[in-house]
Amino acid sequence: MHDIEAAKKKAAAENKDLFIDFTGSDWCGWCIKLNEEVFQHDPFKKGIADDFILVELDYPRDKSKLSKETIAQNEMLREKYQIQGYPTILLTDADGRPYAKTGYQKGGPESYVKHLGELQKSKEARDVAFKKAMTLDGVEKAMGLYAGLKEVPEDYQRLYSKVIEDIIENDPEDKTGLKAAKATRDAKIELEKQLQTAMSGGDSAKAITLIDTYVTEQKLEGEAKQEALTIKINILLINKNFDVVEKVLNETIAVDPESEIGKYVANFKKTGFKKMKAQAEKK
Repeated sequence: MHDIEAAKKKAAAENKDLFIDFTGSDWCGWCIKLNEEVFQHDPFKKGIADDFILVELDYPRDKSKLSKETIAQNEMLREKYQIQGYPTILLTDADGRPYAKTGYQKGGPESYVKHLGELQKSKEARDVAFKKAMTLDGVEKAMGLYAGLKEVPEDYQRLYSKVIEDIIENDPEDKTGLKAAKATRDAKIELEKQLQTAMSGGDSAKAITLIDTYVTEQKLEGEAKQEALTIKINILLINKNFDVVEKVLNETIAVDPESEIGKYVANFKKTGFKKMKAQAEKK
């Protein structure tokens, strides 16, 4: 199916989940490979028939293949689910709430069906926790709902808005930490919006100030701080403020030299940055 709302209704009526394939059918090599090795074969089709409604959301270079309505729908869903690469496969319940994410997998159709079966265990654990929580009250209910929410990939927990509201309502002292996490996430989203506005207007100085304020107000530490500092580095690189960039590179590494970001930045300082700075000085 290609209409997400129609697919959701069908899934609800048949007590099935959604298998949503975000693909680039005429340009994405791995999407084509997945289709040819897995999706076209009967063992896959039969293996998932009892559990899923298949949904294909295509982002082809040749837009003539799709109606304007489909293009608009797919863009909305790409934004909603924050799709960064293709193919991305989301397993969701009939309400469109994701409980697992995957993509290309080796091994053919039988292996892929088995892989999906493993991913479905996340939903089973989620639903067991949610069901148990509904028999509880107050903080215990909040804790139970939170346990179910933790079975969901972190990137998609925000789409469980009613569950989040219920947790916060039953946990006024924020023992789950969800309220604080939501505030941090909301602050990050707001920062991204303000940064986009500042950079679109060519005001990099304001963008730098926004990042510094965000780091201070959110009291960021560890990789969260390093992530914010890398954004600052990128802005400084655009303006070729190499001396300041070097200071921020050192600051980022010092936060945690052993983290993935710390190692990446250290390597960039030795290679890419060193070359960029030398080229600028030569000019």
